[in-house]
Amino acid sequence: KLIMSQLHFVSWNVNGIRAIIKKGFVENVRAMAPDVLCLQETKAAQEESISSLEVLSEYKVYANSSKARKGYSGTAILSKAEPLNVSYDIGIEEFDQEGRVIVAEFPTYFVITVYTPNAGEGLARLDYRQTWDDAFREYLLWMNRRKPVVVCGDFNVAHKPIDLARPKENYNKSAGYTQKEIDGFSRLLDSGFVDTFRHLYPDTVKYSYWNFVTFGRDKNVGWRIDHFLVNQRILPSVKDALIYNEYHGSDHCPVGLKIEL
Repeated sequence: KLIMSQLHFVSWNVNGIRAIIKKGFVENVRAMAPDVLCLQETKAAQEESISSLEVLSEYKVYANSSKARKGYSGTAILSKAEPLNVSYDIGIEEFDQEGRVIVAEFPTYFVITVYTPNAGEGLARLDYRQTWDDAFREYLLWMNRRKPVVVCGDFNVAHKPIDLARPKENYNKSAGYTQKEIDGFSRLLDSGFVDTFRHLYPDTVKYSYWNFVTFGRDKNVGWRIDHFLVNQRILPSVKDALIYNEYHGSDHCPVGLKIEL
């Protein structure tokens, strides 16, 4: 029988790995001490991400990068234990150009990190985003038939009015809070995934992203768009879900999950 151990996962949109490394990133990661660290928006080629992260020598590092545009998007997974297998992207060419997904397989579960496409200025990419949401949900369900899935990252959606400081002003105007994006996230939850933070803390107002330009962090005018989701069947294993507001260096803060797997 496998011995259950409590694992600590952290997800962080770093808004440029080379930039955040200069802002106390290594010390912050070591203070949180995750077993698995998932990063989004690394904005670096695969080899650049790996060489930047070599300083965290206690972790195995895996990176995915945008093939379409240099210095754009990109993800990474750092793990203390070596995964059984690591795969990249979701196997659909239209969605595999920007380095948005990495899957690490462990004996009893998958960890998947995602940087969901932003609907963009003037919602120019909202149609692409909707087709992405459908494809990614199908991919998660397919993976979950093999082993339980823990999926985390920047989902680029605030799901409920409590998840952003100014819901009325942003509704159907701003990327990340249109009805189409909200519905996409609802469909993911309806298919058997659970937003761990909101499940454990139904009334807690906490954000994970603030706009730099408007000094949103100083005023705490933010959005909760970084999530840890687990499939319903492993929900009883979740011990805590965290939002680490105290860590700076990006326009996002890290979010965490403590789980026995």
